Amino acid sequence: MVSLIHPPMTNEALVQITRQEVERYVGFSPQAELYPILDDEHQTYAVAIIPHWPRQYPPDIVVMARVVEDKVIIEVETTDKPLIDALMINGGIPREQIVLAYAGETPSNTGK
Repeated sequence: MVSLIHPPMTNEALVQITRQEVERYVGFSPQAELYPILDDEHQTYAVAIIPHWPRQYPPDIVVMARVVEDKVIIEVETTDKPLIDALMINGGIPREQIVLAYAGETPSNTGK
């Protein structure tokens, strides 16, 4: 059996992939507008949902991820299409570099 070992991705690559994959969550909704929130300075990427009037629910964050050093930290995940899958399958990011903070995981080598 062959074991696949992926070399760690650089911070720059993680930022580029995370930004791209989070932005893909912006799409059409008949009940709301979806807005990308892309902060390259702080390496934080999110999508907000703002419902149309009359509002049936409050504005919220659909997905949010931060890149901290050599990790992608997924802070919020409220979709049926997990960001972790997009990052790993589409972006090729190794699982070891993804932290599911919303599920209680913590980064092992960062103080942030």
